[in-house]
Amino acid sequence: MHVRRLSAFLAAAFAFVAIGGGSATRAADPPEIVIGVILPLTGPSAQTGAGLRTAQQLAADLVNGHVSYPLPMVGKSGLPHLGHARIRLVFADSQGKPDQARAAAEQLITQDHAVALIGTYASSTTATASQVAERSGIPFLNPDSSAPGLTSRGLKWFFRTTPHDGTFAENFFQFFADLKKQQNKDIGVKRIAIVGEDGLFGTGASDAEEALVKKNGFELATRVSYPATTTEVNAEIQKVKTSAPDVIMQASYVPDALLYMRGYKQQNVAVKAILAQDAGFIDPNFVKTLGADAEGVFTREVFSLEIKHRNQAVPLIDQLFRQRFAGKPLDGNTARDFMGVLVLADAIDRAGSTKPEAIRTALQATNIPGKLTLMPWNRIHFDATGQNDGGVGIIEQVQNGKYETVWPFDVSVKPVIWPMPAWKR
Repeated sequence: MHVRRLSAFLAAAFAFVAIGGGSATRAADPPEIVIGVILPLTGPSAQTGAGLRTAQQLAADLVNGHVSYPLPMVGKSGLPHLGHARIRLVFADSQGKPDQARAAAEQLITQDHAVALIGTYASSTTATASQVAERSGIPFLNPDSSAPGLTSRGLKWFFRTTPHDGTFAENFFQFFADLKKQQNKDIGVKRIAIVGEDGLFGTGASDAEEALVKKNGFELATRVSYPATTTEVNAEIQKVKTSAPDVIMQASYVPDALLYMRGYKQQNVAVKAILAQDAGFIDPNFVKTLGADAEGVFTREVFSLEIKHRNQAVPLIDQLFRQRFAGKPLDGNTARDFMGVLVLADAIDRAGSTKPEAIRTALQATNIPGKLTLMPWNRIHFDATGQNDGGVGIIEQVQNGKYETVWPFDVSVKPVIWPMPAWKR
């Protein structure tokens, strides 16, 4: 995209924000199509939920608007194959609790008459909410939960755009192999400790990691499971330290990620690397809260503003998001949820109908090239289980207070700092 054209896009984008939507003037408002959204809007993950809500609403406004970008359904003034009907997101709060997510799904389907559901961030809440959609015969699109088992339940109405933790766990071991080749020496990784919250997310990630530890010839130092709502992890951290791992692989949400990091420092747990499964370790509050104590931590990711993007709309969408979310940039969580709304809107439009079966059939036929997304993925296409088979991961490292892409090496923007720095006292 030429600089002049890019500038024009930016000017149009900011005008769009200023007028709050930018939809074309019509003699009469078109009908609205309700999409139900379930997110943790209160509770421990409320700050994360606020960012996801902002990203999803931005996507809906862009679908309903007339400013065009090289993204699915953006700038169409609604859904063309449904008389330019506008999509309306109705949000419901999961509170981060599976039972509440189930109740939210029931409300959105029976009371708000949502034609499809999207959500819910945490794998445990996604599991219960999607079961409600399955029983009701309503399409459920999941942009952000990564427990591998979510797409092995044999569900007919469940679709997931994000790669899952099995893919991300494989990336960790590919990273070790590539780093060893790059440095042309032993990187000193033999014993691996696995730490994860005991919900679907942490358990699924830990299961995948443990299987790959053995498959790739490493030793399992220990495996620790804990409730995500815990407020005390001293015993768990002592167990990790005693096992003398070279590396810790961890799956935690924001509160427990912070709890563990503080505990690792207090007990002086010295490892060559902490490799995290995104979630709490990629949340903007992770680095903001920990400061220097976050330095050197690795996390898998699905998105970065720093890599070379195939879609030049990325900086434009980032600027629009920052305007709405107190200057905070797009991250892996918010970029995935933004794309989730576009994928669902695209399917509803191609269905040309609000009937659930038609939308489901359209989702099954989805095949969006990677260059038409914000993500560094090959494509968005669902296999027979409802899993997007075109997703890939990257690895970032906190360096000087910023998340820097360090792997794959052909898209990295900074060299790996190995081993991670010692704790500052």
